[in-house]
Order: sequence, then C-alpha cells, then structure tokens
Amino acid sequence: MMTDPIADMLARIRNANKALQDTVAMPTSRAKVEIARLLKEEGYIRDFHVERQKDAVAAAKGKDRELGFETLVIELKYGRNRERVISGLKRVSKPGRRIYARKDRLPRVLGGMGVAIMSTSSGLMTSRSAEEKGVGGEVVCFVW
Repeated sequence: MMTDPIADMLARIRNANKALQDTVAMPTSRAKVEIARLLKEEGYIRDFHVERQKDAVAAAKGKDRELGFETLVIELKYGRNRERVISGLKRVSKPGRRIYARKDRLPRVLGGMGVAIMSTSSGLMTSRSAEEKGVGGEVVCFVW
C-alpha cells in the first residue's frame, strides 16, 4: 500500500532525471496526469502519455487483451549536452502535514525561477495561475 502516490511520482522523476533516463513509467491517476500536464506546459518535460497494459499471457496465445490498469509514461527533457532541465523536485504538502497558501500569500520558488504546483478549488494549477485567478489552496510541490 502506498501512502503518498504523488511523492512516489516525484521520486521516480527525480531518480530517472539523475540517471539521465529518457522516460519514466509509473501507475497513473488523474492527479498525476494533471501534474504531468503542468510540467509539460512549464517546459520541464518533453511529453507524457497514458498506456494501457497488455496481458502478456494472452498475447503469447495470439489474443489481444488489455489489463485493467494504466501506466503514465513521462518523457524527460534534457539540454544540448544532456544538461538536466529539472534541477529539483520537492514535495511540500504531505499526508502527515498539509500545507496551505492563501491567495495573498502564494509561494515563490527560487524568486520566480521555479514553479509551485497547487491544488485549488479550480483544479491543479501553478502558483502564477492561482495568483491570476485569485485563489489559494494546498501547495503540492515545488519544481525548479
């Protein structure tokens, strides 16, 4: 049983980034897909997609049957000489200690160089979009 799937996602991305891997796969959820969408919009990852898992036993018998779970595959982004685009990822609000930010006290990451991902009543968004919309919420993670 996993107590914090978002922290697991961030750890997988962090480890794959350190190992200079091109892709990283993980179990999917709507929150993880939204975080991946925000990372792509901000230019931290190249792309992402959700794959349905195939049944290997059925495929060996010539049948094409899909299993009930999906996998989120994230393609990491690197610079020209394999410099990492993502310098760091940090989970802020954890299951043991939730961190919230009001609309007038939204977090800034590295003086605006990074991005804070927040869960608001309007869905997951960056702190910049939350500031534009005038909403606060739970601070999910920092990316820089």
